[in-house]
Amino acid sequence: MSKFADQVRQGAYFSESRGHDTLLEIRSPLTARPVPPRVPEGPQVVQAFISQHRSFFILLAVLMAQLVLLSVQVTRDRNVPLAKVWAVSTFAPVERGLRSATDGISGAWTAIRDLGHAQQNERELNARIAADEAEIRELSAKASENDRLRSLLDFKARAGYSTVAAEVIGSSPGENSNAILIDKGADAGLKADFPVVTADGVAGKIVAVYGHSAQVLLITDPAAGAGALLEQSRVQGVLKGGGRGLCRLDYVMNDNAVSPGDKVVTSGLDRVFPKGLPIGTVVEAKDGNIYKNVIVKPAVALNQLEAVLVVVSKGSAPEEPQARH
Repeated sequence: MSKFADQVRQGAYFSESRGHDTLLEIRSPLTARPVPPRVPEGPQVVQAFISQHRSFFILLAVLMAQLVLLSVQVTRDRNVPLAKVWAVSTFAPVERGLRSATDGISGAWTAIRDLGHAQQNERELNARIAADEAEIRELSAKASENDRLRSLLDFKARAGYSTVAAEVIGSSPGENSNAILIDKGADAGLKADFPVVTADGVAGKIVAVYGHSAQVLLITDPAAGAGALLEQSRVQGVLKGGGRGLCRLDYVMNDNAVSPGDKVVTSGLDRVFPKGLPIGTVVEAKDGNIYKNVIVKPAVALNQLEAVLVVVSKGSAPEEPQARH
């Protein structure tokens, strides 16, 4: 009885059945609740399954080994082993896919690299073109300046009077500028009313002299004037500035024949400009009440002046072309 009481206190009841100890029920002496049986774990279940079907797995392994041996021994066309045929058939599509992807990536990378090189070459080419264009413009400007200076020197050599070369350093504000500033003044012996000319003809006259500069009034200014005559017919008149880059030839009678294209030169009667210097070309001639309305375009591009000659002493003027009879 004492042994049975100890088992009761430990909470376990056993019974023997068919020679094996069988767990009938485990109850807590305090709660009197049954304890569930222990469930086998996963590896134990797999091991039990393999143990129960061991013969099947051995047979499957033998069959697979025989199939592999047969595929190695059996050949197809040109004595190619069947295993190799299967391997090629299995992995060839994968290889082609990988090769296609690799070729695509390589081609894309090559295209990107070539594009980068092309852009770099284009930038370098554009930089060289810009540098060449700048050099061409500089050379062209120098060539134009040389041509202007050569023309002035040729004119100075042909002229029968002394001149002083000067550069234009400023102009009066406005689109139709009628005055300029030159870099020679009293220090070069310049005085007011000295004529200012270029190789193309009359530009204006000095109206103000400073220490190292002088102001020149252009012939297109309404306050400017000069004695003039028509080169072909020798009809005389007075040239005055008309504004807007043009001049007027006043006091030409309606009886005198004047046509567009007639050349106008200085007459020398104003005692400022030497005789025979080109002034401009008639662009319009209409009859007025007594005198014609004659519009003259200056021979000198007054809005593009860069270098001029100032006449400081008048001698014999260049030989004029003889009038044709």
